Amino acid sequence: MASNPAFNRLEKDAQSGYAGFGGRGANPGNVSYAQQGATDTWGSQQQLQDMYNSPSAGPVDTGRVTMDDVIMKTLGLFALVLGFGAVGWYISATSPGLGYLVWMGGMIGTLILGLVIAFKKTLSVPLIVTYAAVEGLFVGAVSEFFNSYPGWEGVVPQAVLATVATFAGMFLAYKSGLIKVTAKFRRIVTMMIFGYVIFAVVNFIFAMVTDTMFGFGGSGALGIGISLFAVGLAAVSLALDFDMIDRAIATGAPQKYSWLLAHGLIVTVVWLYIEFLRLFARMRE
Repeated sequence: MASNPAFNRLEKDAQSGYAGFGGRGANPGNVSYAQQGATDTWGSQQQLQDMYNSPSAGPVDTGRVTMDDVIMKTLGLFALVLGFGAVGWYISATSPGLGYLVWMGGMIGTLILGLVIAFKKTLSVPLIVTYAAVEGLFVGAVSEFFNSYPGWEGVVPQAVLATVATFAGMFLAYKSGLIKVTAKFRRIVTMMIFGYVIFAVVNFIFAMVTDTMFGFGGSGALGIGISLFAVGLAAVSLALDFDMIDRAIATGAPQKYSWLLAHGLIVTVVWLYIEFLRLFARMRE
């Protein structure tokens, strides 16, 4: 199972051979094209010879995921997050009360949309795009709150820089083989993520009931330790996301799955950014 819930269906489909993906439209090579041409009497002998001598069909020709697809979809969704993030920031800066509603509504909205995307039987691009927009509003409102809170000025650029540096570091570590994603490694990280999600929900309820900023641990050594663990877990999750992208390309996933891969990567990056915000804010306290 993939650590990121957005990848669960892709993992299952890969194991079943991407049901419904194939047939004549996904012809993998030249010989089968020539055989189909002979069977269906598509043209002359010269045409068949030309088809036989032509280069093998690549991922783009057969409608499969490529790295370019994932990169472009990721950049597109990231642009949406940034655009709506600016809107969320503006709302929160001009009207703190409304900004709080955007914050809470965005958090609940991303949770619901994320579950729908993860467990919906068919992949829905509009849902993924909507998720990016709602997530942007949430991130913008949260960022403005942290940036304007007395004593926390400057934590937003710090969190952005730390997120970019961590992403680049994890990508280089994964590509160089320094971090190897095995089945055992994936299971361990997945269980840790599920455990942290349960803790985060309980901690959020505790913080609301006790009217404390960070919940368990506060801004003390325990709280900073919790944030460090969360940052590390989110960073390690990036390696699993990179591995899932490579596996999807290697197994010939349909091109539409590039949206799901991009969505999952954005989810992890935003999670990492939020955890950095919490860590630096705790350290300021």
